[in-house]
Amino acid sequence: RRVQAHRLCPPRGAGSSLEPEERSMEPPAVPEEEEEEEAVPLSVAPGPVGCQLFGYVGIEAVLDQMKIKTMKTGFEFNIMVVGQSGLGKSTMVNTLFKSKVSRKSSQPSQEERIPKTVQLQSITHVIEEKGVKMKLTVTDTPGFGDQINNENCWDPIIKYINEQYERYLREEILITRKRKIPDTRVHGCVYFVPPTGHWLRPLDLEFMRRLSKIVNVVPVIAKADTLTLEERAEFKQRIQGDLKTHAISVYPQEDFDQDPEDRALNDRIREKIPFAVVGADQEHQVNGKRVLGRKTKWGIIEVENPAHCEFPLLRDLLIRSHLQDLKDITHNVHYESYRVRRLNESNRPGLSPLNGLPGKGRWHMVASCLPRPLRGARRHRPLPSPALMIHP
Repeated sequence: RRVQAHRLCPPRGAGSSLEPEERSMEPPAVPEEEEEEEAVPLSVAPGPVGCQLFGYVGIEAVLDQMKIKTMKTGFEFNIMVVGQSGLGKSTMVNTLFKSKVSRKSSQPSQEERIPKTVQLQSITHVIEEKGVKMKLTVTDTPGFGDQINNENCWDPIIKYINEQYERYLREEILITRKRKIPDTRVHGCVYFVPPTGHWLRPLDLEFMRRLSKIVNVVPVIAKADTLTLEERAEFKQRIQGDLKTHAISVYPQEDFDQDPEDRALNDRIREKIPFAVVGADQEHQVNGKRVLGRKTKWGIIEVENPAHCEFPLLRDLLIRSHLQDLKDITHNVHYESYRVRRLNESNRPGLSPLNGLPGKGRWHMVASCLPRPLRGARRHRPLPSPALMIHP
């Protein structure tokens, strides 16, 4: 005990006039510098922001690497067109990609008949432009809205979209999975509104209300050349009012804008939605140039002329400016919501896969398929708000 006391209590006169007991009651002195360091939160700790390079490193070459890899492997894009027969869906798809990629163009020998029920048909093509390959899948929905009783005519479409999510999820949760999972998920759904000039029908509202929760919906006014400019503007305002009244959020959703630049771009797009489009697959001579358009008695309606229709806006949205964003939202929002819900349900006894898919029995959970939060990719978007129930 004397040895321990000798170690703990320094001798008198060693630079302090306090007794050993008094020194033990005094709190240890903390330097001011250490207090300042502890007060600084970790989130604002000094980092490499604003660091200047002494020479060329070559970081910009990453973009070239990504471009070369994308040109070699290509990418996939899946689009669905929905609307009544005779609204020009096949012609519009051919005009978008300037090739015969629609269902009717790929199957010209088959006699066109209106089916009694909604039948989904998908056609896949590989198109190439300037060395960039794209595997394009176009899904048509013949029979939608063509019956006297159209009750629940959207069920086959919802089932098809969920089946593609299910197939992707089955491949993703495998212990030994493919290096690249085939992506058949629908990235965008173009809905064709009949050019009535009045307002949206209950069928249109109910379809977009249900589909906007699981896929990116882009509404367009079909055959806009049948409306005058005044009728077109008034019809568009009524559609925008109906969508707002029934809380239907179509693409691009306002809640998903992350920065002022994206918000400014999407605000200009939202002001034009639904796009008034005209499709054509024939070229005509106008002022010495070959242009796509529809020939009438009073002139030619140029498809790619913004003064005639808004087809260029639809093309830019789907291909030139927001194509990757459509795929990101599909993967990080719609598919992720389906994935979390499906895996949560897998813990219940007696769970079986969706009807129409191969295999039966319960799921086998693995460590990699546990529910996870939405990943931090560009433009994470929550599910749209539920709308009012409307019965046709």
